[in-house]
Amino acid sequence: MSDHYTMEQEEIFSKVMRAGRRTYFFDVRSTKAGDFYLTITESKKFTNDDGSYHYKKHKIYLYKEDFSEFKDTLEEMINYVIDEKGEEVISERHQKDYKKETDETPQAAETTSENGETDTSSFTDIEFDDI
Repeated sequence: MSDHYTMEQEEIFSKVMRAGRRTYFFDVRSTKAGDFYLTITESKKFTNDDGSYHYKKHKIYLYKEDFSEFKDTLEEMINYVIDEKGEEVISERHQKDYKKETDETPQAAETTSENGETDTSSFTDIEFDDI
């Protein structure tokens, strides 16, 4: 295969999406027979202790015969996440005041009656002398 063929193959159509430390490359490429397929590459930047950096890359090859099912499955998964958790990003990295559920102080089990009074009948009194 010549360098000319490789160069043409890589210049069919490309888009780049940057997302923090990750960059996604969407590239339309050509098979030897002249048909098209899609590659999706995730490139993630890692910084070493000495300040230098390196990238880790993961690539998916997606062929035309799989486009429809891939698109349907991706759409289904995206809709599930949005339906279950909404579009707001919830994470330590994106929210300075984020606290994991396990980090929160346990709440006392108390209920409120219909008239608005707190029901403490489920509490147990403990005397420090008992400990």
